[in-house]
Amino acid sequence: MYKIVGTTKMIASNTNVKQFLINNITPAEMNRHSVINVNMDITYTTNISKFNYRAAAVIISNNKILVMKDERSPYFYLPGGRIQMGETAEHAILRELDEELHISPEIVRPLWFVQNFFTEDVDSLNYHEICIYFLMDFSKTDLLNKGEHFTLNEGSHILDFEWLSFENLQTSYFYPGFLKKEIHNLPDCFTIRTDYD
Repeated sequence: MYKIVGTTKMIASNTNVKQFLINNITPAEMNRHSVINVNMDITYTTNISKFNYRAAAVIISNNKILVMKDERSPYFYLPGGRIQMGETAEHAILRELDEELHISPEIVRPLWFVQNFFTEDVDSLNYHEICIYFLMDFSKTDLLNKGEHFTLNEGSHILDFEWLSFENLQTSYFYPGFLKKEIHNLPDCFTIRTDYD
């Protein structure tokens, strides 16, 4: 278990974020913020760079980690995705895992807050990405029944998932690169990292 402090209005992980905001934002707050688009991913692009705010899931079983890629990506990455405006990182990772894997796991604890700077291999943009990585408990789901390698759809996207051994992770085309080493040393407390891939 972990504790979140500093919030005055709590939102349960299964709460609809849009409905929560409608029910909990006062007219004065609405005027101050003008327009809140709760379905908008927190990302923006310039001519040569892109900013992302993401949440990613570290899902481990028998010294293997669950990785994925889609039709747009030549490399593996962790399940998860962009956090939306007005959404907590905790809610975002649970929403993304429901959308991508059709499961409802539990968060064990946050592992890393990572500031990552890299040039993306597909679009060649320079990325500045903030990502919160969560260790997940999937024991109450049917995830292992899907097999060592499986394919699912998320809307029009085809998602390929694979359980990679920690050993094979070392030589795989996988991002973020820091995890190839740190998978063996998960932090005991929420840790801030800065990485340049």
